[in-house]
Amino acid sequence: MRGDLFRKLIARCLSIGLAVLAFLAAALTGATGWGLALAVAALGAAAVERRIRPGADTAAETTLIAAAVLVAYARRLDGGFDPALALTALAVLGLVLLVGPLRQAGGLEIRTANLPVRSWATLVATHLGDALLGLLAVVALAAAAPLPPLVALVAAVLVAAAAGAVGSDLARRRFRPRASGGAVRRALQARKPEFVLYFSAPPGSEYQVTMWLPYLERIGRPFLVVLREPEFLAPIAAATTAPVIYCPTLRALDEVLVPSLKVAFYVNHGAKNSHFIRFTQLTHVQLHHGDSDKAPSANPVSAIFDRIFVAGQAAIERYARVGVDIPAEKFVVVGRPQVESIEVRAERLPVGTARTVLYTPTWTGHHADADYCSLPVAEPLLRRLLDRGVTVILRAHPYTTQNPASARQLGRLTELLAADRTRTGRQHLWGTAASRDLSLVECVNRSDALISDVSGVISDYLYSGKPFAVTDMGTDGDAFTERFPLATAGYVLRRDMANLDEVLDQLLDTDPLSARRWETRRRYLGGFPAESYAEAFLEAARRELEPAGKAPAPRSAEADPVSATA
Repeated sequence: MRGDLFRKLIARCLSIGLAVLAFLAAALTGATGWGLALAVAALGAAAVERRIRPGADTAAETTLIAAAVLVAYARRLDGGFDPALALTALAVLGLVLLVGPLRQAGGLEIRTANLPVRSWATLVATHLGDALLGLLAVVALAAAAPLPPLVALVAAVLVAAAAGAVGSDLARRRFRPRASGGAVRRALQARKPEFVLYFSAPPGSEYQVTMWLPYLERIGRPFLVVLREPEFLAPIAAATTAPVIYCPTLRALDEVLVPSLKVAFYVNHGAKNSHFIRFTQLTHVQLHHGDSDKAPSANPVSAIFDRIFVAGQAAIERYARVGVDIPAEKFVVVGRPQVESIEVRAERLPVGTARTVLYTPTWTGHHADADYCSLPVAEPLLRRLLDRGVTVILRAHPYTTQNPASARQLGRLTELLAADRTRTGRQHLWGTAASRDLSLVECVNRSDALISDVSGVISDYLYSGKPFAVTDMGTDGDAFTERFPLATAGYVLRRDMANLDEVLDQLLDTDPLSARRWETRRRYLGGFPAESYAEAFLEAARRELEPAGKAPAPRSAEADPVSATA
């Protein structure tokens, strides 16, 4: 986070500084060649800044660069007033003034992926700033040659004409929209999607959607994904063949609400969910992006949804435990389909077998009551694991680096793992190797035990049947397991690490809670048969799409063979 801020500051200083120097050299000195060279350098710096700071207001430096180039051009011609050059200057000035408003107007237009709709107006509006930098580069080259000013004028007129056409088209669509809707609506009507996955979240949250896409596709009905933040368009479109649509405004949401839609799925409690849940003709279903005993998992906002798909009975009890009163008929137990590929181990590993431990610290949360992060006290834990000859998979939460202190703590842990791998050859995994190259399921399957903070990872790991430890980072003491009942099936590691050796003995060797884990597994994840585990979700989702709109009843959660014999 700090490094990103530093890069943005450096880019800003370079583009502004070079633009000022270019203008001063061209306007106040006789060094016309140096002025043009500095102007070209400033153009390069401005282009880099636009990549680092998309959407940044660069009008000031662009004006200075344009002035430097045009003044240098006039001096190179040395022929007095030139009408073509004056018109070029007016066109460039107009473009400088238009870039910001057109970019903002283009940003309010629908953008799509995986849908045969292309909006050239939005594309040009978004990249008009780049086109202006390119135009100034052409004018600078014409000045350096020097070429007749008519060359620069023609280039400026072409760019200005494109900008004018874009502005006219955007204005028409804004103030005189077609009664039948635009191209996006017509394309969706042709596809007849039956449900929509609606998503709004902070940057870095695309995993909340990508974990559900394979199962939404397995429903076997056409659907689309609606996004409210543009940065998610590319990564989510790459993860599915379904149409993905970025809707920046409420009017854009009206555009995608085609008559064939019946159900809207949600994966979090984002504030912008209210923008879509207002469409009462749809059935609104909350899926969540994990199951845990965290406070956000029993958010009172869940009550606004028509259905709440939960992994097991424990999730229903969680709402009641914190006093959130939701009618029982809203809940549907569907299991946690993402665990279907987790390998289940019913037998205990022999004592003395080399162990691999998955450590998954969570982030600090948006509020103090949701801060379960163990990174501040993780170093002694990691050192003790390494002393015991354990191979460690360190998979941190995607939001970890948003907190500078957490980023430093995580960096220290990776240094310890790198040093131990060099010394012992044990193949510890961290960073991209653990978080991008491997999925969570692959990390679970590679490990023999889990150490985690309070998070949804524990519920997923519970399906494997393997032992886990959970960190108590609060001040609840003995009341910790009352707030977080899932911890009763694991080994609770205190914040001061006073019981660290005892917990590691139980986690890696004796495992006295094995039987309790299997009982808890059924309450938290349902007892659906392993060979058809995900069918519980798929059947419930299909029932919601039935024309009769029958309220789905939880599927009978019969004990699966492994849990019955464990």
